Amino acid sequence: MRKIFIPAVFLVMMSYSSFAQQAHVNLDWDPQKNKENLVPFSANVISPEVFDDHTVIFRLRAPEVSKVLLTGTMFVGDEAGKQVPFTKGDDGIWTLKIGPLVPDIYLYYFIIDGVKVVDPNNSFTGFAAMPPFSMLFVHGDGPAFYDAKNVPHGAITTHFYYSPVTGGVRDMLIYTPPGYSSSKKYPTLYLLGGSGDLAQTWYMHGQANFIMDNLLAEGKAVPMIIVMPNNQVVHRSNPKHTDLSFPLFEREMKEVIIPFVESNYSVIKDRHARAISGLSMGGRHAQYVGLRNLDLFASIGLLSAALPVDQTPALKEPGINSKLDYLFVGAGTYETRPGVRHEVLHNDLVKLNVNHEYYIGSRGAHDLITWRHLLYYRFLPNLFRNTSVPKK
Repeated sequence: MRKIFIPAVFLVMMSYSSFAQQAHVNLDWDPQKNKENLVPFSANVISPEVFDDHTVIFRLRAPEVSKVLLTGTMFVGDEAGKQVPFTKGDDGIWTLKIGPLVPDIYLYYFIIDGVKVVDPNNSFTGFAAMPPFSMLFVHGDGPAFYDAKNVPHGAITTHFYYSPVTGGVRDMLIYTPPGYSSSKKYPTLYLLGGSGDLAQTWYMHGQANFIMDNLLAEGKAVPMIIVMPNNQVVHRSNPKHTDLSFPLFEREMKEVIIPFVESNYSVIKDRHARAISGLSMGGRHAQYVGLRNLDLFASIGLLSAALPVDQTPALKEPGINSKLDYLFVGAGTYETRPGVRHEVLHNDLVKLNVNHEYYIGSRGAHDLITWRHLLYYRFLPNLFRNTSVPKK
């Protein structure tokens, strides 16, 4: 048998390209673990550095500033909004060690002399319809439910289209499941972001595509198309945002988005095969649009969101249960307390005898920690399961 010799330097290069901290070579589940002590490209220190014991060190080289603080979604409950001070070394490097933290993806900021900014040495930075933020990946012992695993993967396609509703070019992202074929027909979920989000939020920060890939690989969900539109239709700081955005987004869905999807994808054109869901403001949009258009939607998911029953009077109509296949109301552990709007809605639904699932879970608050959890553990596995989706 012929032997093949691989130079040692090549093996070393393979190791370096596969395992460098923040290398962005592979979609690693532990991208901020320091395996080679290499500073991220164009950075001047390693930050953040995540250890196997789930502790984290943040660093900032800033010899001329006087105060550096950390805040982020790792602080919940009694610690919500906490700002933790760094310590300055003689070399001008500010350092902070926190943890151990529960493995998850956190969002965080530095506050430098009173100014809230991203970590300038972290190459994982998110963006939306609000100022950018830094991302912290605290890894566990292996890939999590929201990580890219070695399973069949669906595709994400970005579409650009002109909207007569908003009078401009807009975008939407569409997930098709592994093995998508035009010879089959699929149910469709319209998945919306929140107040500061964009069409990319569920994909780039919510990991919705990997969550769906993993559920399908585990046999825990029905193959579906997921449409992630931009539900920003009015400037979020507009004082009349609520009054304007809800009816405008309803028009955008009915006049532009749904017709576009159903003209370009192999979907089941039936209310039992359409669902609408969203987080925070997107959940309120979903409740508003879904319940005003029960001829289009039979499943609705509210993630950390709720409108008063009086604003969606369909909930009070006789026979509402026969029109809803699945109504989900979910939220995070650390955002739930007596009087919060999702609990008020749940209690009203109980009084009205409206069938729904009410679920409080995750170790998160009003953040993506919660919304990833709700997608994976409750909403997606139950969606289109026990409905009369036509076999087309």
